[in-house]
Amino acid sequence: MNDKVGERTGATRPRARFVREAADVRRQALIEATARCLAEKGVGGTSVRAICARAGVSSGLLTHYFDGVDALILATYADVGTRVSAALDAAIDAAGDDPRDRLRACLQANFREPILDPDLLATWIAFWSLVKSDPAIAAVHADVYGGTRAQLEALLQAAAPALSSSQTRIAAISLSALVDGLWLELCLDRSTFSPEEAQAMVEDAMGKLLQI
Repeated sequence: MNDKVGERTGATRPRARFVREAADVRRQALIEATARCLAEKGVGGTSVRAICARAGVSSGLLTHYFDGVDALILATYADVGTRVSAALDAAIDAAGDDPRDRLRACLQANFREPILDPDLLATWIAFWSLVKSDPAIAAVHADVYGGTRAQLEALLQAAAPALSSSQTRIAAISLSALVDGLWLELCLDRSTFSPEEAQAMVEDAMGKLLQI
């Protein structure tokens, strides 16, 4: 009997794991389809039909995993924010242990793929258009940007321990604003300056801030 129980258990666990993995794949496919729809069509054109057509699934699958389009857009914003954070974390980790190198890597990663991407800008614009009207989107927005600023503050504090907490906070806001502005312009039009020039401008600003 124990052998039979073991056989049944052995057959059940892989099946349950497979079902969970398949569900995760389908859910992620819907999120990625939503990001593409937002980039191409904006919020107004991102419907259940458009998302499901892009993902190649039935509309019933969307409502199985999400409580409508609004919930899916919310999940997509969180997912895109997580992807950007992962790219920044990878750049920081690859920079080694020197605090200034780690800060530099975090800033300059914004001007390389996968973050420097016009499609990502289009997706962000769709999210931003909802921030003032949708409290849930506003909360995710605050979390994403708050996390980015907190990361910059930690990197700045490690690179320049002499900075006060007030100076560190202002420096993080200043660098974040500079990066965002340069990133936005590069995604819209690269004819004015190059990603390498953007990195050089950020490098110069970083150096000046660390000498405060």
